[in-house]
Amino acid sequence: MPQSGLDSNDPIADLIAHRRAIADLKRQIRRTRMIGAATLILCVGVPLLLLFLVGMTAFTWRRFDMMPINIFGVIVSIALGAGCAIFVEQFDTKQPQFTDEKGRLCQRAKSVVELRLDLELADEARILAASKATRAAFERQYSYREAIPREIDRLRAESTTYRRRHNWLQWALILCSAAIPAVTALYDPPQPGKGILIGLGTAVSVITSVMGYFKFKERGFNLQQTADAIEQHTTALDWPKTTAGRRGTHRVPWSTGWSGRPTKRATPCPTPGQTCCAEP
Repeated sequence: MPQSGLDSNDPIADLIAHRRAIADLKRQIRRTRMIGAATLILCVGVPLLLLFLVGMTAFTWRRFDMMPINIFGVIVSIALGAGCAIFVEQFDTKQPQFTDEKGRLCQRAKSVVELRLDLELADEARILAASKATRAAFERQYSYREAIPREIDRLRAESTTYRRRHNWLQWALILCSAAIPAVTALYDPPQPGKGILIGLGTAVSVITSVMGYFKFKERGFNLQQTADAIEQHTTALDWPKTTAGRRGTHRVPWSTGWSGRPTKRATPCPTPGQTCCAEP
């Protein structure tokens, strides 16, 4: 985690430098994840695609001509492997560079776990810097305020991720369920219709089990509800307690009655003997 250039005599500049370091670490994590995904596709996805083509060719030997599909699959595998290899070799993760023993300029290759640890440490340092930049009486309050927005963003991001997973699985379940009677009507029931029906039925069973076990929709709802509650609690610190009204009156906050329309709540007058009333 880069800490150079931080001036302890200027708390505001120190806080800004911490925020920049956190933004750089988040960018490094995103780029490192992209490199990891490309490496996974290169090392696992391409071989699995080739093995799938070989298996389908053996399964349909002398019954179905797989030559066009094999040619297309091999071309896609070569293009996908070459693209991922070039991406992994040329893509810059923006991680810090250093000079090795031979004088060559190299780039660090930290994993996502190490970058996440650096991000947590940087965030802790930012919270401490934010507490030092405020008045001593409100040190804990401002530290809490500095930590809460990131937590709310994390909860909402996770909630969005779970909702998207649920939506994709739900659409896959709907399409597979709709395709089963369609394939049954088209093929009665020789190959390859029987194999397609078996695959669709298996997909429906697996998707239903995954959705019932992991409960992505419920997780997303709970996280979104937690983020909204935390945000409401945080913004409550900014609400004014009381506001002085006109002479002889006392301003009171709006409330909602049983009719659903906003009404004024009656409050006792702060000064004995003074006539108080709610403003229309």
